[in-house]
Amino acid sequence: MSLDWIYYAISWILLTWHSAWDAIKVPVGSVLGTNWAWILAIIFLVVTVRVILFPVFVKQIKSQRAMQALQPKVKELQEKHKGDRETLQKEMMELYRKEKANPLMGCLPMFLQIPVFLGLFHVLRRLDPAKSNKTLYGWTVDQFDSASSAKIFTAPIAGKFGSTADELARLGANGTTVKVIAGILVLVMMGTTYLTSRQMILKTGWAEDPQQRMVQRLMLYGIPLSLLISGAIFPIGVIIYWVTNNLFTLGQQQWVLRKFPPLVTNQKPGSTAARNPVQPAKTGGFLNRAKPAAQVPAKPAAPKVAGPKPGAKPTNPKKGRPAKRQG
Repeated sequence: MSLDWIYYAISWILLTWHSAWDAIKVPVGSVLGTNWAWILAIIFLVVTVRVILFPVFVKQIKSQRAMQALQPKVKELQEKHKGDRETLQKEMMELYRKEKANPLMGCLPMFLQIPVFLGLFHVLRRLDPAKSNKTLYGWTVDQFDSASSAKIFTAPIAGKFGSTADELARLGANGTTVKVIAGILVLVMMGTTYLTSRQMILKTGWAEDPQQRMVQRLMLYGIPLSLLISGAIFPIGVIIYWVTNNLFTLGQQQWVLRKFPPLVTNQKPGSTAARNPVQPAKTGGFLNRAKPAAQVPAKPAAPKVAGPKPGAKPTNPKKGRPAKRQG
């Protein structure tokens, strides 16, 4: 199956944003050795994609809430069918179908962004001045030449940590500069990827289902560590896209988790979060900040009557009243 339609779509969004920033005279290379029109084009490619995928993200959150609500039932099934994996899987699938919960929905936004990432990776990898067909995917020769010479802190966005000497020579880049900038961005990419997964797990808790918990651990540790190796083949422009996407995700998750807090918290035994359950979302005020609770006036306490002192004569409440006359 040809992916040209993805390459054309990514190129169109990228070139449209670049033309917009170029039209308002965003600095090309005079500020910190960076072509800001192309950097902002990559950043707003992320914004465009995330706005399009926002409804899917909302469905992801609702699906995660549904999965959380089903955790007690899942645990019951695990106890009931312990040792019978086939029956357990069948019962769990029936439970998900009945409750209209989809375990795969939690990964759907990430899966939908993979074609965008691959498309940008392919487009930026083509930014080689030695290429003969510079007008592929709707580019003009001037746009191609401008992008192939675009830099961030003097490192070309088409360069990568593992660029060969020939590739660096064609891009007119310094090998040490490219490795330093790419290396720093790869570390930032790993850190922000870890934080996005950690943020969600801390808020929603560890899953009871062993398979789901394994997926959570893979997302938390496996993917960030894999970027240490794969990041060497990513063009710097692609790493900028990934970091921007992670930052967008952190902000979006924080907003959604404050507005729609988790229903339950299933944490590892002995963990801090297990001892401190998730608090309900704050409502009211600017950006959902809590307003001070209205003070309820306390009822006045009844006056205390002092008891008689030891040895004192009892008081006669009828003293002072007129005596009844004898008839």
